Amino acid sequence: MTASPASPRPVRLMLNKAHYPVTSLGPGTRAGIWTQGCTIGCAGCVSQDTWAADPGTLVDVEAVGAWLAGLPEPLDGITVSGGEPFQQPEALAALLDRVDAWRRERPAPLDVLVYSGYSLARLRKEHPALLDRCDAVLTGPYVERLNTPGLSWRGSSNQRLTALTALGRERYEGTGPAGPPPMQVAVADGRIWFIGVPRRGDMDRLSTRLRSAGITMEEVSWRS
Repeated sequence: MTASPASPRPVRLMLNKAHYPVTSLGPGTRAGIWTQGCTIGCAGCVSQDTWAADPGTLVDVEAVGAWLAGLPEPLDGITVSGGEPFQQPEALAALLDRVDAWRRERPAPLDVLVYSGYSLARLRKEHPALLDRCDAVLTGPYVERLNTPGLSWRGSSNQRLTALTALGRERYEGTGPAGPPPMQVAVADGRIWFIGVPRRGDMDRLSTRLRSAGITMEEVSWRS
């Protein structure tokens, strides 16, 4: 008797959260996926809750893909941030392959933007196949002293937004959103999420204003 071939093991991703709609991390209305785990540890990072590589956050990539496929319209793109997505290369590849297969069935174009604290040169050397799956990447470590006005979707002026495909060039080359950076507030599972790229000092000012209104934030993502 010939043994049946074993089923391929599911690829799993350490996931901090997924949210729809996101309108502050890329053009249009988007799905946001935040990976869990980052060893870069940029000073002043507003997402320190994503630093620990926590196996308890593992989810099957297929489950994330099913969540994406069930989202309503409008859906113009997907933003993957973190954490550091490129520290989970196998899972990121599986996720982006799943997205690519799904978006080919859609009538309207959907772009993929991935944030990374690594330089573009390093990603081109170590993860060229992953870059081939992205329409645009925003690369470079966050540098708090370079957090200045007018940076669109970037946290600091050293970071680089690079379009990698024709769709990426169409949507990301040229100017980003005008005015102050957009920020969103989302409430889920008893927690409040601030989604976007704040300017330096914004979160401390927010904490001060909330305290003056009698509201205390006990656990915040920008302190580990």
